[in-house]
This record gives sequence, structure tokens and C-alpha cells, in this order.
Amino acid sequence: MQMNSHRLQKKEQKLAMILLLPSFVILFLIAFYPLFTVFSTSLTDKKFASSRTVRFVGMDNYQKLLSMKVAELEPLLDASGKQMIDTTTQKPAYQDPIDILPREPYRYKAVSQFDFFGRHYVFAATDPEFIQSIGDTIVFTVLSVLLETILGMVIALVMIKNFPGRGGLRVAMLVPWAIPTAVSSRMWEWMFASTRVGVINVICQWFGWTNGQFPFLTAESTQVWAMIAIDVWKTTPFMALLLMAGLQTIPPGIYEAAKIDGCNAVQRFWKMTMPLVKDTLLVALVFRTLDALRVFDLFQIVFAQKRYSMASFAYYQLIDNKMMGYSSAASVVIFFIILLFIIIYTRISGGVANEK
Repeated sequence: MQMNSHRLQKKEQKLAMILLLPSFVILFLIAFYPLFTVFSTSLTDKKFASSRTVRFVGMDNYQKLLSMKVAELEPLLDASGKQMIDTTTQKPAYQDPIDILPREPYRYKAVSQFDFFGRHYVFAATDPEFIQSIGDTIVFTVLSVLLETILGMVIALVMIKNFPGRGGLRVAMLVPWAIPTAVSSRMWEWMFASTRVGVINVICQWFGWTNGQFPFLTAESTQVWAMIAIDVWKTTPFMALLLMAGLQTIPPGIYEAAKIDGCNAVQRFWKMTMPLVKDTLLVALVFRTLDALRVFDLFQIVFAQKRYSMASFAYYQLIDNKMMGYSSAASVVIFFIILLFIIIYTRISGGVANEK
């Protein structure tokens, strides 16, 4: 009897594998095969839309993308031995980074300069644009997702209450999310304009923060902040919608019990609402973080080739420079950065599950 049961179990397992085989084949064709192709192309010097012979270059593309270096700059001294002052910036002058940065086998370019323990250093990379695109995308992701989560939670807590006109307000709240990114990007481009057309400049001038002509989209210090503002305006309703769905699953009775026990609003939020909505919050964070890391259209429409996100950099190398191998290497690096964020979130989710 036990022998027959064992044979039946093995027969069912075999049948299950046969039934799953088509799914594995389809998954391989639509997911793993393109991924493998990108990996293999990243090891070549393949040109996009070219019949030129493709050469295997190994890790050259990755070295060009990711080679970085920090070097100390010596102060420039005058005839009396005192450090010279830069007449343009009125700051202490140091030797030009070009004089000390390596040029072979790859040419390093300065990304930024900084002081550390009284010494002056230059941070350089063989492809500063790619390194900057990684930094900009990560800053954009962290800050925009953080702001969207906080504002989304505030909006969700308000919208969950019963008040006259709640239905209409919920519909109005979703309007920014419903507008296509191409349209909202152009709209905000006008709003950030450094003329009287730019309403942001007009508002800042009212408060005395700017002279009404500040170039938010061309000044390097405010470009990423402008992108964060646009994304927060557009995507906060999506976060609020997800969090509202989680808040609606909490039984109202537990809040009544907490009030009777003397818990104030802040205590109810941290000790009851947050633990009960934590799983929903994690799902919302995963969705938004992965989406923000892949941001393309916003940077591409507003900045074109002036400043890149990781995805728009890979696009630029493929379409404009025709460097398919180099673009594939950039895409592989982006894949691993996104994979790192997935692993972090998976560990956090596992932590939550273990607490249960």
C-alpha cells in the first residue's frame, strides 16, 4: 500500500514537471534569453545598426564605465611660499587635476573636488556622466520615495475619514497621476521657467527667495531637486491610493478600544496604524523604488542630453552614440543596482515576516 502511494506521488511529480515545462520555455524565451543577450553584448564593441565586425573586448566596457580614482591636489604657492588665491573663486588655488590624473589606458576626468582633514582631493572617473547619473538617480529615488511616502500617508489618513465631498476629493487627488509624464514634464518645465511665465519663480519672488529669474532647470544645484518636485507632485496620489487600501483593512473597533484605554492620536498611529499597515507600506515602497530607479522619460524630456538618469544614459549611448556594447554594459550595471535594492527590500520583508 505504501509502495503504491510512493509510486503515485512520483508519477504526479513527473506530470507536474511536464505541465510546467511550457511555462519554463516561455519564461526562458521572454526573460532569460534577452537578459543573456544583453550580458553577452556588454562584452563586445558592437555598434548599433552597423555591419562592422564585432570584437570581443572582455571587461573593457565595464572598466570605462566604472573606473574611479581619488587623488590629492597640491596647493599652488607664490614666490614667498604662501598659497595662491584663485582670482575667479577667491578660494585657495590648487594644481589642475589634469596634471595628475592618469590618461592611459583610460583617461580620467574630474567629477568633483573636496577637502578632507586639511587636504584637497579630486574625485575622478573615466566616465563622469555615468557616475553622476548613478548618483543623481539614487538621490532622486531616495528623496522622492521618502517624500511621497510621508505625504501619501498624510493624504491617506485624511481621505480615510468620513466628510462631505470625500468622493470628489479622491477623484481630484488622482488627476496628477492620470496625466501622462510627457505632458506633466512639459507643464512643469514652463512652471520652472526663469521668466514671468514660470509661476515657481513668481512665488519665490513674492517670498523674497529669488529675483524672479532663477534658472531652476539649468542651475546644476537645483536640477535634481526640480525632478524630485515633479515626481512627488505626480506620484504621491499613487502612494496615497495604495496606503488607503491598507488603512481600510484595519478594523475601526481597535481604535475605539485604544481611545477607551487612553491612547492619544500619536500613540494610536505609531503603535496601531503603522504595525498594521506595514506590509502594505513595504509593497508600496518596493513598487515606487523600482519605478524611480528606472526613471527615464522625466529626465529625457526635461534635460535631453544635459543631465542623465541611469536609464536615459543607456538610451543615449545606444541611440545617439550607436555604442550598443557600451550601452549594454551600462544596462547590466543598472540591473545589478536595482537587484541590490530588491535584495534589501526582501531582507526587510523577511524581517517583518519573522516578527509575526
